[in-house]
Amino acid sequence: MYDENGENQAWEAIGYHVDNDESTSNIQKERPLEKGIVEAMNEDDLSLAQSLSNKGLEIDIDANSNILKVKCDVVIVGSGCGGGVAAAVLASSGLKIFLLEGSSLNELYEQGGTFATSDGKIVLLAGSTIGGGSAVNWSASIKTPDYVLTDWSENHNLPLFSSQEYLYAMDTVCERISVTDTCVVEGLQNQVLRKGCNELGLQVDYVPRNSSEHHYCGTDVTWLVDAVEHGAVILTRCKAEKFILENNKEGCVRRKKCLGVMAKATISSCGALSTPPLMISSGLKNKNIGRHLHLHPVLMTWGHFPDTMSDLKGKSYEGGIITSVHKVLSDDDSKVRAIIETPSLGPGAFSTMIPWESGFDFKERMLRYSRTVHFITIIQDKGCGEVKSEGRINYELDEEFDKENMKHGLQRALRILIAAGAVEVGTHRSDGQRIVCSGTNEMELNKFVESVYAAEGPMSHQETWNMYASAHQMGSCRIGITDKEGTVDENGQNWEAEGLFVCDASLFPTAIGINPMITIQSIAYCVAKRIALILRMK
Repeated sequence: MYDENGENQAWEAIGYHVDNDESTSNIQKERPLEKGIVEAMNEDDLSLAQSLSNKGLEIDIDANSNILKVKCDVVIVGSGCGGGVAAAVLASSGLKIFLLEGSSLNELYEQGGTFATSDGKIVLLAGSTIGGGSAVNWSASIKTPDYVLTDWSENHNLPLFSSQEYLYAMDTVCERISVTDTCVVEGLQNQVLRKGCNELGLQVDYVPRNSSEHHYCGTDVTWLVDAVEHGAVILTRCKAEKFILENNKEGCVRRKKCLGVMAKATISSCGALSTPPLMISSGLKNKNIGRHLHLHPVLMTWGHFPDTMSDLKGKSYEGGIITSVHKVLSDDDSKVRAIIETPSLGPGAFSTMIPWESGFDFKERMLRYSRTVHFITIIQDKGCGEVKSEGRINYELDEEFDKENMKHGLQRALRILIAAGAVEVGTHRSDGQRIVCSGTNEMELNKFVESVYAAEGPMSHQETWNMYASAHQMGSCRIGITDKEGTVDENGQNWEAEGLFVCDASLFPTAIGINPMITIQSIAYCVAKRIALILRMK
């Protein structure tokens, strides 16, 4: 598929171009995390101890049992949005931090991006490299909505979320990762979302991003860099199998005490899919562990906008990924039923989503790739699931609430695409559900849009089905005012085991209905500050 000049002819045909003209002045000469990382895959039993010692960690080798003991103040399992913030906050307070991460830059997603619920209905995208979800997210940096904070503080009796402490944490997080809500030039997909909403008289908002107003990518100033600058050490290519627990002293509130790896505190930041199995394998029994898992299920709609549409410039893969958002409100405008945003789809991902009709149809759709705009519909799911063992997720949408909200979101997305001037629109339902807009009267278009609903997933044995996706997993070790309500308290400390904390999206009491990065980092900031205070008091 390459011509005599080495150019990819398939890319040329679908209008996909990669800019390889990199300015040497922008090439980073130093990797800011390098001085803090030890790659376990490059070490043997002897060299590992030496490498960790060279990073400033105190090492003790038990030759009889072949156990390497690492002494630190806090060990953090996972380096994502929660673990990264916790590491930075605790390291800057003078504590010696040791982070454990499962994989390196070779693997961006859990199970290579093929992770799915047990019934195969929902594909799960969860970051698994250094930085976790923060390394693969699409820059959207939205503060926790007021209605969520009210729900958590009043209905779940968690005063943290109505406090100045939490508001300050959100402001601090946004300032640290350089969040801006302006974008000089929007990409094609966001142009379409904005134009369609304007044509219909609908509100469309700019999305705050941890990216400059002129640049597409996120900033290179991260919490992990801060942590390493303050002496934190990151060990990659290792796997935490369980927490080491012992019976606590008689009369203590918590029956167990977490020993970690000779640390004063241990933090699980493995994410909502991996923290519960780790806790369960460690012998913890709280009934909330692994339950109340929310996924923010997503379905997509698409519209084709030929190059001849001169008022809409660019290609579908260009520009900031998410710079605009439309909220689908209930009839009385009191509740958000769904939000509509734009995704990032490379040619490979795009090709896997095309419902199969024929070889000719597939090729024709691929030729339209660069001018096919996609919208994602995200709902704040009421339905929930559980994750009790590694790699096994059970989940069910709420039949009435979730599917009804998804239907309204999909129908609104199609109307926006049509209003923006799409010549053809559709969904990714298995039967290739679509309609040509050009030359079709308004009555027929309305009939098509109103026929769209949230079909079941691919393993439902229904005649037609949709492939759902999830990039936001949360709530599986939620904060609770008591051990009956949650897995941890407001300090993030496990109700059963003293010294064992959680700092990731599994802390969420409920789904939040928007991109969760700022909420994860803000909660982690509060929890880390409280851990530092607890350790200073000991």
